[in-house]
Amino acid sequence: MKLLDIATILNAQVITANELLDYEVTSACGSDLMSDVMAYVTENVVLLTGLINLQVIRTAEMMDIRAVIFVRGKQPLDSMIELALEKNIVLMTTDLTMFPACGKLYEAGLKNGFDSGR
Repeated sequence: MKLLDIATILNAQVITANELLDYEVTSACGSDLMSDVMAYVTENVVLLTGLINLQVIRTAEMMDIRAVIFVRGKQPLDSMIELALEKNIVLMTTDLTMFPACGKLYEAGLKNGFDSGR
């Protein structure tokens, strides 16, 4: 699924990297624990989180996550936006809470982005 489709499904505001909205992902994960993201995330995933700090962008970079969606209408800090622009990471925000946002993406065909075998 393209990031543009995800933005539409979640009625999300795209904050950075509009030029990357054609990027395709196959799964999504929702977590506020970046240690879980680093331990269990699969590849080609979009991250949904309510956490607002630079560690989110650093984790996305380390795990090759090309898009981060902030739930509950949270807005990233300017420093996060700057780093995401530098690293070509798409940032979006949605007013949905974590559970319905993940549910909508699951219903639309994205699979679970966490490796349940670990």
